[in-house]
Amino acid sequence: MSSGTIDIEEFENADADEFEERNDTQRIVLFLDEHDDRAWKAATIAERLGLETDAVSAILSRLKERELVRHKRPYWAITDNEERLQSAYRLHQYHETADEQYGEERLEELQTDEMEDVQ
Repeated sequence: MSSGTIDIEEFENADADEFEERNDTQRIVLFLDEHDDRAWKAATIAERLGLETDAVSAILSRLKERELVRHKRPYWAITDNEERLQSAYRLHQYHETADEQYGEERLEELQTDEMEDVQ
């Protein structure tokens, strides 16, 4: 639920591809990081980002497993471990670059007859 505008300073300082669509996980992490002085309920995050509450809850749970968010029921906040957050961001950037360079991997294309189906 973007207002359709950004601050001109943000516009001027942004990389050329910075405003491309982000996936829901990226949007949640960025939201929490930009509002790192507060803890949020999943429903409030969902409302602010225009997402389904169940989807936000599932994403937050996965982020917690990766230690990128903190949780004290019913609130969520970005990790206070800056190094971990930066490391995750760098890894994400590597994957994005590899996808751009080599194309996205599709598990079904990589499977052989000797591999088990993973459900």
